[in-house]
Amino acid sequence: MVRIVLYFCRPIYADTVNSGIMLAARACLLRSPLTSQSLAFKVQTPTQGFARLLRTRVRQAEIPVAGKVPTTAPFAVGQSVVAGGAVVGLGSLVYYGLGLSPKAGTLEESFLWPQYVRDRVRDSYMYVAGSLGITAASTVAIYRSPAVFRLFNAQGLMGLILPLVGLIALGSAMRSVPYEPGFGAKHVLWMLHSGMVGGIIAPLMMLGGPILLRAAIMTAGVVGGLSTVAMCAPSDTFMNMGAPLGIAFGVVFASCIGTMFMPPTTLAGASLHSIALYGGVVIFSLLLLYQTQALMNNAKHQPAYVQFDPINASAGIYMSIINLFMRFVMMSGMNKRK
Repeated sequence: MVRIVLYFCRPIYADTVNSGIMLAARACLLRSPLTSQSLAFKVQTPTQGFARLLRTRVRQAEIPVAGKVPTTAPFAVGQSVVAGGAVVGLGSLVYYGLGLSPKAGTLEESFLWPQYVRDRVRDSYMYVAGSLGITAASTVAIYRSPAVFRLFNAQGLMGLILPLVGLIALGSAMRSVPYEPGFGAKHVLWMLHSGMVGGIIAPLMMLGGPILLRAAIMTAGVVGGLSTVAMCAPSDTFMNMGAPLGIAFGVVFASCIGTMFMPPTTLAGASLHSIALYGGVVIFSLLLLYQTQALMNNAKHQPAYVQFDPINASAGIYMSIINLFMRFVMMSGMNKRK
């Protein structure tokens, strides 16, 4: 846990741990209940189990036990936390968007930026958009290729461990290669990394287009709102959240791992699933605020004569968006079955 926190709090944000929590989140989401009531099925693979849970209408009634808290309580608490976070986010958007803060916002300061700073920020977000596009294309392509799809939908823990190892290896290699203008080795690794992420989330295609479309719209709305808040707020507003977010990030990561071994039919298991799902939404939303301002501060403070790396700068934001999308997929599935 300490290593995770220290690794996350580095000045340049690596997506290795982010990749791990994304993959662990896929495993925990595949086992999460559809509704506030518990469902139990014997599954062949995690993704097949997730698809069955989302498609079935059969519900296993809970047996009330005197003196015990129902397993629905952790999910109710998680939903309340997300709702509270949404209210705070809307309030922050109004506060900073209307210019009520006594300090100048990042958007106002951007008019004084040199052109090279603007180019750095623009290039970084172009790579974020490019990563998302490559991931979407690879997800569809892998899902339509049965042979390749089976590699990412393998049975057992190896189906999770092997993609995780590949993702970490590609992410580490991508970050270690120096950035050079033009198409080079770093760009090849960047494309492979984004394609690997697409393979990891490809099994979610089995849930159907409406659920994925709704999750994509929710993700776009949240990311757009949070990015607006980060742009309108003063440049140092969210920069002090690094250490607390690192600790909370470790808690969510541990919860994702725990859900692989504890079913949601128990109070402890339901609590872990709630932290992994709803806690993940809150943490990755805060991470997006933090990473957005960190990117801009890095672009401003790095000297003009030093080669800026927009690929590395965009990796953290990209992985936070992917993690939010995966959780919104689960939330959309839950709402559909209620």
